[in-house]
Amino acid sequence: MDKKIKIYIAGHRGMVGSAIWRYFKSNGFLNLIGRTSIELDLKNQQEVKDFYLSEKPDLVIDAAAKVGGILANRDNPYQFLMENMQIQNNLIDGAFQSGVKKFIFLGSSCIYPKHATQPIKEEFLLTDKLEPTNESYAVAKISGLKACEAIRKQYGLDYISLMPTNLYGYNDNFDLTTSHVLPAMIRKFHEAKENNHSAVYLWGSGSPMREFLFVDDMADAVLFAVENKLSDCIYNIGSGKEISIKELAKTIQKIVGHKGEIKWDMNKPDGTPRKLMDVTKIKNLGWSYSTELNDGIQVTYDWFVRNIKNYKQKK
Repeated sequence: MDKKIKIYIAGHRGMVGSAIWRYFKSNGFLNLIGRTSIELDLKNQQEVKDFYLSEKPDLVIDAAAKVGGILANRDNPYQFLMENMQIQNNLIDGAFQSGVKKFIFLGSSCIYPKHATQPIKEEFLLTDKLEPTNESYAVAKISGLKACEAIRKQYGLDYISLMPTNLYGYNDNFDLTTSHVLPAMIRKFHEAKENNHSAVYLWGSGSPMREFLFVDDMADAVLFAVENKLSDCIYNIGSGKEISIKELAKTIQKIVGHKGEIKWDMNKPDGTPRKLMDVTKIKNLGWSYSTELNDGIQVTYDWFVRNIKNYKQKK
């Protein structure tokens, strides 16, 4: 592929977008475009149209989204539904209307039914009910996936949807009210260690099983999708390995060096009981993850410690 093509990475300041930006630059791509939310409001249709008309990107990677954990999704369902639909609709339709022939849409494993057969195959989409705690976000992502699928089917354009499992890594969100489980645990265990190894309180029973993928591996999957013409619209992206939330907590506790108790609040929700992605389809084409969970958590914790000043005032 020509490394001089103009690539617009939407959400290039977020965890996933910044990883894609960094990874693409390290692989020799010279013409990357990014806009902050102040420079370009992706919820504003006219602004996005004007951006496409002026910049004329050859390729668009949509890593922009309003994201959050169980608490944020539970308390703000309308915002998670509407803002994500506005962002992705403007990006997808704007790209289509301006002649962009290749588009990479990044979704989430939460698009699949709560009680889907494990491991979850791409064809399980819309076969049963979603997990209620993040249903709004999931519905938004499903609509984006279906928009790309419709463009691909009707117009033959190379619009691809990648559905990652739970991502973590550099530039993650460690705010305790909006973060996902892994970065929230890192912060909780670190602060408890600093507070004389006080007890750490975690939600639920610890029994749910989850799969995690280091964000640089996700960036590698995006590069794979960019450099290859894939035959289908949707591909799961993950490690194909799972761990219980309880074991994850013990792993993070050990890496952080916390010596106190872990206490589980059984009055808080567990969420989906199990969520393991079937990554056979993308693996058969030649892509697979490379960062093991322990190594990825260590790197992420080291990054958090170096940047802890950004979170000390955020309780």
